[in-house]
Amino acid sequence: MDVFQAVADPVRRSMVERLADRGEATAGELSELAEQRFGIRQPTASKHLKVLREAGLVTSTVDAQRRVYRLEPGPLDDLAGWAARQTRFWNGRLDALERHLDSDGSTS
Repeated sequence: MDVFQAVADPVRRSMVERLADRGEATAGELSELAEQRFGIRQPTASKHLKVLREAGLVTSTVDAQRRVYRLEPGPLDDLAGWAARQTRFWNGRLDALERHLDSDGSTS
């Protein structure tokens, strides 16, 4: 699964946002977040975390009996770069449309 598909899901997006806002978190903390916000139980939350790992958005380490998750900025940087390119493209097109409409209006 790619980064776009991974963050398209609101559960996974909330996990990424949590990690971005406050730093690392245990699997239990992220599962609790998913349960509170979406009514999702731990096994389903674990599947969402697996998707995030496979997409490269998070890494995990084992600390005693806890699994600790950290956000990996690289894939999010790629996503932000793509969004910036789309914004430039559409801004250019909309600016051209605005110029065209302005020039049409001034000759009538």
